Amino acid sequence: MEVLLNQHIPSDYLLRVCQRIGPLLDSVALPSVPGVHTLLGLGRQSLLRTARGCVHNAWSSSAFAALHRGRPPEPPVQQKNLPSIVHILGARQLTGSARFCSTVPSSTYQHMKMHKRILGHLSSGSDDCLVKIWATDDGRLLATLRGHAAEISDMAVSYDNMLLASASCDRVIRVWCLRTCAPITVLQGHSTSITSIQFSPSGRGVMRYLASTGADGAVCFWQWDSLTMKFNERPVKFTERARPGMQISCSSFSSGGMFLATGSTDHVVRVYYLGSEVPVKLSQLEGHTDKVVAVQFCNTSDSLRFVSGSRDGTARVWHYQQHKWSSITLDMAARLPGSSAVSREDKMTKLVVTMVVWDRRDGMVITAISNYLLKVWCSVSGQLRHILSGHDDEVFVLEAHPFDSRIMLSAGHDGNIYVWDLSTGAKIRNFFNMIEDQGHGAVFDCKFSPDGQNFACTDSHGHLLIFGYGCRRAYEKIPDQMFFHTDFRPLIHDSNNYVLDEQTQQAPHLMPPPFLVDVDGNPYPSSYQRLVPGRENCKEEQLVPQLGYLANGEVMEQVIGQRTTGEEPEVSPLDDLIRGLQQHLDSNLHSGVESG
Repeated sequence: MEVLLNQHIPSDYLLRVCQRIGPLLDSVALPSVPGVHTLLGLGRQSLLRTARGCVHNAWSSSAFAALHRGRPPEPPVQQKNLPSIVHILGARQLTGSARFCSTVPSSTYQHMKMHKRILGHLSSGSDDCLVKIWATDDGRLLATLRGHAAEISDMAVSYDNMLLASASCDRVIRVWCLRTCAPITVLQGHSTSITSIQFSPSGRGVMRYLASTGADGAVCFWQWDSLTMKFNERPVKFTERARPGMQISCSSFSSGGMFLATGSTDHVVRVYYLGSEVPVKLSQLEGHTDKVVAVQFCNTSDSLRFVSGSRDGTARVWHYQQHKWSSITLDMAARLPGSSAVSREDKMTKLVVTMVVWDRRDGMVITAISNYLLKVWCSVSGQLRHILSGHDDEVFVLEAHPFDSRIMLSAGHDGNIYVWDLSTGAKIRNFFNMIEDQGHGAVFDCKFSPDGQNFACTDSHGHLLIFGYGCRRAYEKIPDQMFFHTDFRPLIHDSNNYVLDEQTQQAPHLMPPPFLVDVDGNPYPSSYQRLVPGRENCKEEQLVPQLGYLANGEVMEQVIGQRTTGEEPEVSPLDDLIRGLQQHLDSNLHSGVESG
């Protein structure tokens, strides 16, 4: 009956009413989405809204958490006053959930700055054969580890932060205790230079592995006990000599520590399994047509994936599923849709992958290429997402943020350090390593601190660069050049390659705290000497070094010791040995003269 009475009303009458009312309401209160009219929703999302209902009210943390379960809502387009970070953090504290990208926008990283540039090596950080340990919170030099006789090629820290291992071109691996700086062991299993070294993240029971690769084509697995810190000096060794001169150039452990992937100059990627009684070779993957220069496993254990980069101009994302390996090829010549055509010059230039890295959530793979570009790829589909440009020389450093999957560092031989937003492909921050009177310094390595508040870099001139947030006041208390007076003293090697200081006949870690000196060996004032661990509470006279002088007033040698008033000088056993030998020669000479 009602239908018959209202036959004069068309079926779209309500829609027509809304179309006429909508513009009237929009003139009073702007819609949250321009051009979209709807009766659904509340407040600014409703056509029944009023100007009074559109006034922005500050939310309390409890109400914010109750309404949105700690997640910041997507703010309307026309809303000017966004929720403050105080409300967001308060909601996260109450409910345990929040969007990190809303709490900390990528623009936050624009506030990072260089706190200090410290000269701590005579050349790049490995050429002077020294390993140095620094405090990142104030820049102090904590220790110098001596023993290597050639360039240091790689270093690794165990996942419990107890051990530090260094590999060298002298074919030796040295393992130190990070707490005491005492040598734990000296491992000798390679016949040529060692190219990479890695601690396994975990293992079976208390047993762990330290893996090393060498230019001799060997992969060595050194077993050690995490409780006693004792190493088995006879490794499980795989010699992969497919052709003369073949080298294993890189390696990477999976996040669980059960797999190790290696790349080699024979174009092959090899995967080893550590879950059995002894390590075994699991697979040999032949997908590249040139040297494999970089490999890295993904960060999570949800899937067994790693990426390999080669000089053939491709990278491959390998995935193990259904008992076999499959791969996605990333072609470095690929371009973004809509970009200009490839020039003839670009076609003739052979592209080489120099470095690979995963973002923290493993959603993206980033590759550095020999044409100085960085390319960001989807790790699942292999689709090219962004091309990052800015470097003027080859890039050998890619470092993902420890927990923010948007952020990555890149650095190269052009002296530039870039902070990137991978989600947008935008450049957030740029630092240029310009050294006064020396030009720019190539950046060789970068590492984030675990909390993401700092990162440190090393350059070709022997500098350590520390970056971070906040005030640099703590770094103003230290000098610009930091060496210990014992850094370059001669060493004596025994048959097992352990070392003693030649002058004192002591193991370096058992020697008294050294003096702090500049690059020329000149000791610093006592205020700086108190920065040395072990000298914080020394008396003033114990902070003044003893120097030897020649007759013309020149310094005979660097700082050689210290002596307080009333103490007899300590006699070195080496001095006694030399003195006894001289007396023996004198007596022989005297007896020869008498007999003549």
